[in-house]
Order: sequence, then structure tokens, then C-alpha cells
Amino acid sequence: MKFFIVDAFAEEVFRGNQAGVCLVDKPLDDQTMQNIAAENNLAETAFITQNGSDFDLRWFSPEVEIDLCGHATLASAYVISRFVNENMGTVYFNTLSGKLSVTPKGDYDDYFEMDFPARKPTKTTLLPLMREAVECPVLEAHRSRDLLLLLPDENAIRTLKPHMDLIRRIQDCFAVIVTARGDEADFVSRFFAPNAGMPEDPVTGSSHSTLIPFWAERLGKQQMTAKQLSKRGGVLRCEDCGDRVKISGRAVLYLTGEIFV
Repeated sequence: MKFFIVDAFAEEVFRGNQAGVCLVDKPLDDQTMQNIAAENNLAETAFITQNGSDFDLRWFSPEVEIDLCGHATLASAYVISRFVNENMGTVYFNTLSGKLSVTPKGDYDDYFEMDFPARKPTKTTLLPLMREAVECPVLEAHRSRDLLLLLPDENAIRTLKPHMDLIRRIQDCFAVIVTARGDEADFVSRFFAPNAGMPEDPVTGSSHSTLIPFWAERLGKQQMTAKQLSKRGGVLRCEDCGDRVKISGRAVLYLTGEIFV
């Protein structure tokens, strides 16, 4: 099986977020896909199978299947455009989060725009455990799939040293997003999902399904620039489209190979 590692939301290798991409040419059972993802030990491994003119797409962390993953979707579109169909226009993926589309943007090399569902969060009670987990002043708490914590400023996001054992104890959320207004970008964030095998994800497309509607309302803007302030870092172009969001970025190939299963 052909296998690729792509750095998504990156201008160069060793930046952005690593995604494994498997071009599946024969059926794989769920446990085999989970085993491959654990063996790869990347934030996500994507499995793409051609289905007529569309592609079926599934994402696995080292520990669980994921319902929505932005960087691995971007990486999958990159692989299709480079190694399956060099004349690719918009590609459509069938996923656990419905049909997603990714369109290459001709003005830039290896630059793609993803159309994702919006996951606008709702305000929730700010619990002592939430404050303790990030050991930082928290202004507000909001929930969608993830728990979003609003912090005072970009420096608070950049210098944050969260307690992973306490994040694991927060109930009814897949992960914790911390966010604030940016100094140069419109907003900044970081993303922690220790229960899914990702203590800190370098650049997270799916979290921006929540961040984009949250910040669009507060800033009164439809188009925004976002930065994720992990060690590897990444830049995302964002657009609020009501019940959908558009998330754009570049991708860089790191590795090609084969998996023998």
C-alpha cells in the first residue's frame, strides 16, 4: 500500500502538522487501520479509497478513529493532486462528518481550500478544573465537540504549560482549545487532546470549525487569518460561511513509501 507523510499548513518541511496518508487499494478492516495508525504514531493517519469520482476518507489517531480532521484532509488532497490525478479540480471526500470538498487554489503551489461544517460553540459554565488544567486566567468557556477556553492574550497562549492529567479529567469533550486575539493574526490557538493520543496537536484544522464562527462573531469579520502557536506552528486562512467554514493552507511532501500488511 502506498504511503505518504505530508506536512500540512506548512510552507516548508518540519513545520505545520504531519499527516500519514494511505492509498487503500484493497479493503482494510477497522482494527488493521487502527494498528497502522498506532505504528505510524502520527497525530493522524488518513485512509483514502477511490469511490467512483469521489473518495472515501477515514482518519485515525494512534488510539482512536477521529470524526473530523483538517490537516489530514489537506494532506489527502495534496496526495491525490500529486499522485492520483494531477489535473484534479475539486475533490470530494465521503467522511464521518458528511461530504467534504477540497479545492486547489491556482494562485499558489500546493495551496488548498477546504469546505467544512461549522461547529459554533455555546457558552458553558467555567469550572475550577478548567482553570486548573491550564493554570492561567480563563475569561470564558464554550463547548462544541471540543471545549474552548478564551484566554486574555496571545502571550498567555504562547507560554501556556497545561496539565495533561487534568485535561484528561474534563468531561464531555474530545479536546481542549485555548484561544485569544492575535497580535498579528486575527486570532491564535493551541489544541490538546491527550485522551486521543495527542498531548498537543501542532496545527488542527477541525478545531477551526469551532474557532472560525466563534471569532467571526466577536470580530465582525468573515475572512480571517489564524495562527496555531505550537512548537512547529502553522498559518490558516479562514472564512466564515454561516453553517460552513472554509479553511485554507499549503502542504509539503516529506516522505513516500510502502506499507506491507
